[in-house]
Amino acid sequence: MSLLTISNVSVYVGDTQLLAPVTLTLQEGERLTILGQTGSGKSLLAQAIMGNLPKALTRRGQIDLFGKTNLSLKEQKAMWGKHISMLPQEPWNSLDPLMSAERQLTDTEYYVAGKTWSTALSDSLAKLKKLGLGHIGQKRVDQLSGGMAQRVAIACATAGGAKLVIADEPTKGLDVSRRDQVVASLKEQTEGGALLTITHDVAVARQLPGKLMVVKNGQVVEQGESSDILSNPAHDFTKALIDADPLQWPNSENSPSSQEKLISADAISVKRGKQTLFNGLSLDIHKNEIVGIVGDSGCGKSTLGDTLLGLLPVESGSVVKHETTQPQRWQKLYQDPTASVTHSVSLQTLLEDLIKLHKLNASKATPLMKRLGLTHELMQRTASEVSGGELQRFCLLRALMLEPVFLFADEPTSRLDPLTQKDVSELLVQVAKEQGCSVVLVSHDPNMIEKRCDRVIRL
Repeated sequence: MSLLTISNVSVYVGDTQLLAPVTLTLQEGERLTILGQTGSGKSLLAQAIMGNLPKALTRRGQIDLFGKTNLSLKEQKAMWGKHISMLPQEPWNSLDPLMSAERQLTDTEYYVAGKTWSTALSDSLAKLKKLGLGHIGQKRVDQLSGGMAQRVAIACATAGGAKLVIADEPTKGLDVSRRDQVVASLKEQTEGGALLTITHDVAVARQLPGKLMVVKNGQVVEQGESSDILSNPAHDFTKALIDADPLQWPNSENSPSSQEKLISADAISVKRGKQTLFNGLSLDIHKNEIVGIVGDSGCGKSTLGDTLLGLLPVESGSVVKHETTQPQRWQKLYQDPTASVTHSVSLQTLLEDLIKLHKLNASKATPLMKRLGLTHELMQRTASEVSGGELQRFCLLRALMLEPVFLFADEPTSRLDPLTQKDVSELLVQVAKEQGCSVVLVSHDPNMIEKRCDRVIRL
């Protein structure tokens, strides 16, 4: 049975085409993976299928769901949960921050699937246990790791009985082990239905056998069986994606860092709740130095950076900043860009506000925008109307405009495709060196850290 048929579907903002016409069919039991760079139009296709495109965008072409043709937006939305569901890019955006994981899943089983409360509760507990999450049922989303939150979101997305599940960048920002856990959960939870996965990660595409569609700049450049394309790509863009592994990157030509200290941590101890993340840790960050921090999820990488910035207190020990300058020149680039940018105004307005507030040189924005691949047209959109990768590049633009003396970059490229990750991380290092900025770079990818940093701290 055909669950999804798309005929010449395209997406526009005004008269500008963002996604070229796409035609595809997805049968029950099939998997389709859409692979491409951030900002290439992958998520727009998912939103068009769901019927929840941003108001400024319009869809053209025909979408048939479960054999029903010429569906209106109202009819599309009536299918949400029971027939078709979507796992958004950020699990925190799809889960209620005030409710426990168990309660959210139980509510879905009760209100969407129509089960009795006792059945919904028992089924929810069983599903959490099956996903290896039996111990986190009473925790809120802010108390979960990224991988845990994503698996809870998967459970909620499939709890209503939807036969067609759309997963938009389901592994973005996760380390390798948690990425593999999420992919396994997706495959298991969608067994018997159809799964459409959007990703920039070639490793995820390899783990999801079935159909593969490669998208570049809103155009489908290659499609067919996943195993055939990934083993023998025909298009140069597909080849470039496959070859963009950090292991293949050349080493950065970093100039020597100063021996003058910028920040010193002396025997610091930091706790999260009752857990001690590090105890008696001492280190120095020198001026114009790029320092990498690697380690497993939950080991305290982000906490260390926040502590150096002064965002978190220490239990014991001390952190000393050796340079006195304006507070805005001590900057953080957040892992989750959607939570660090307001969605009510355009990116251009946010940039102009920053320039006015800190009396910055506006002429510096254009060359930085060009180097970051941020177009004038894109800057007219709000944060809700751009991809996570585009938004992260904008956040990097804002940070660099302030000419920081210190930048804590917390997984700044984990939401970017391999090609953009390479360019953005290289640009971050280059501009930091040009501006005399010290950078503490956190990543779950040790290969990227080795290529970009002067030295590496392993937690």
